[in-house]
Parts: sequence; structure tokens; C-alpha cells
Amino acid sequence: MDYKKFFTNPIVVCVGAIICCLLWGSAFPCVKIGYNMFGVNTQHVPSVLLFAGLRFTLAGVMVLLFAGIAQKKVPLPKKQNIWRILLLCIFQTVGQYVFFYLGLANTTGVKSSVLNGLGVFFTILVACFIFRTEKFNLIKLLGCLLGFSGVILINFGGSFDFNFNLMGEGFIIFSGISSAIAAGLVKIFSKHENTSTLCGWQFLCGGSTLIIVGACFGGTVSPQTPLCALMLLYLAFISSFAFTLQGYLVKYNAISKIAVYKSTNPIFGAVFSAIILEESAELISYNTLIALILVCAGIFIINKFGEIKNKAQPSKTDGI
Repeated sequence: MDYKKFFTNPIVVCVGAIICCLLWGSAFPCVKIGYNMFGVNTQHVPSVLLFAGLRFTLAGVMVLLFAGIAQKKVPLPKKQNIWRILLLCIFQTVGQYVFFYLGLANTTGVKSSVLNGLGVFFTILVACFIFRTEKFNLIKLLGCLLGFSGVILINFGGSFDFNFNLMGEGFIIFSGISSAIAAGLVKIFSKHENTSTLCGWQFLCGGSTLIIVGACFGGTVSPQTPLCALMLLYLAFISSFAFTLQGYLVKYNAISKIAVYKSTNPIFGAVFSAIILEESAELISYNTLIALILVCAGIFIINKFGEIKNKAQPSKTDGI
């Protein structure tokens, strides 16, 4: 199978990126439900980290099992790539998660959502100016601005102010930067290692680290019902499937074409929260519809005009 041809197909890119965002959007309410099901005290950071560690460790196991079945062998990384896996897990699983949840504990959900939307900018800027895997242009800037406008609009009317706290808003921004660096690392490292192997081991290493840190500082979880296992499996599936799929999309496409879809995360999160948690009396509002139009416009502009040629080359690590 020609994986480059498959994952650069515009329909596959669009559907794949939207599936990732749908799954990540469903994680917002499911994590909240998971906290209740596992008796996690959200004000106790070690307990939150322990719960996250369980989720991401299981996600790593799921990815590696899938990779092992597909490759018909144990998906062990090459020795020369171990440092790449450790570096990726520092930014993707450990750094992003620790910064986000510590920041979330010190600022409002509305501000967190808006500031988290800056991740689209960070991802494209890091790709263009740090890793230099693509060129920056005004088209990409316009697409980002439209997408970010949608993020702000979906939170319009909430408790947003311009106060800044390093441990709150600052950490949310650091989380976005950490995620952006991770996306750039995946694109580069996937040239040296199978993408599934890379993603699986970074989840396993990062999740294990969070478990150790959470447990050492007194974190606890107490499953309330047998259904807890199903919720943990779903949360692990979200991480394993979405991040691995995004890894393949990023490997073969310009990062900007994939990153701009993340503007839909707050919209999907709001919709799923309204349905599952009944947090909104009105599911469809003018704000939501206009925000969706802005985000879609940003996605269209970047995908249509942002990058003319994709110079990614296939490598020996191609394949699931």
C-alpha cells in the first residue's frame, strides 16, 4: 500500500483530521465523568496525574498491540531512536498534560479554552520557524486568525478577562507550546521510526512517568463501578487512535494543513458537553453556527491555498 498517496488524499486528510477532533472533543465531558467514576479529587494534582497516567499508559499498550498485530512482530523501537521517544513523551504526554491541568486549576474554563486555541498558531509557527519543515505565509496567518476567531466566539459571553497569572494562563500557553513542539517532533522522528511504534512507546513512557509522579506524591483513584473499566478504555482509545492517526497525517502533510483543524476542538467539546453533561440549555446557538463557519473558512483557506506542494518523502518506516 502506498501510504504517502493514501494519507495525502484530500478526503482522507479532511475526514481523518475531523475524526481526531471529534474524539478529542468527546474527551472533555468523558474526562469529567471519568473523574467522578474513579473518585478523583480534581483539586489534588497528584490524583489527577495518576488518573492521566493510567489513561495514557493504557493508550500506549493499545497502540503497541495494534502495531504488533499489523507488523506481525513485537514493535520494539530501534536503539538509536530511544532518545527520540523519550524526548517526544516529555513534550507530548508529560509536558502538555501537566501544564494544562495545573493551569486549568488556576484559571477559568473559558480562558483555558480560548488560550488553548492558540495551539494552532504555536503549531504552525514552530513548524515554520523552529523545525523549518514548511514555509510561513499570510494565507496560513489568515486561516489561523479565522479559526481562532471561532474559538473566541464559541466562548463569547463567558467569564473572560485579561488578568494574567503565570501558574494559570501562563501554564495553559506553555501546554500549547509543548503540544506544538510535539507535533513537529512527530513529523521529523517518523522519518526514522515507524509512526505507530513511536506513538505507542511515547504514550507508555509518558503515562508510566505520570503514574510514578502521581503515586509518589500521594495521588489516589478509587473506581466506583465496574463500568469504570469501559470509560478508561474509551479515554485510552481516544488518545491512542487520535494521536496515532494525527501522527500519520502530519508525517505526510504540511503541519499547518492538519493543525488548523484543531480549531474545531472547542466546538466539538461544547457540543458533546451539551449532549452528555447537559451543560447548555440550547445546543445550537448563533454563536456556535458562526464559530463553525469561521473555523471551516480557516480550514478551507489553509488547505486550498496555504501549501502548494508537499515535499514529504516516503521512508523505510512507512506502514502501520
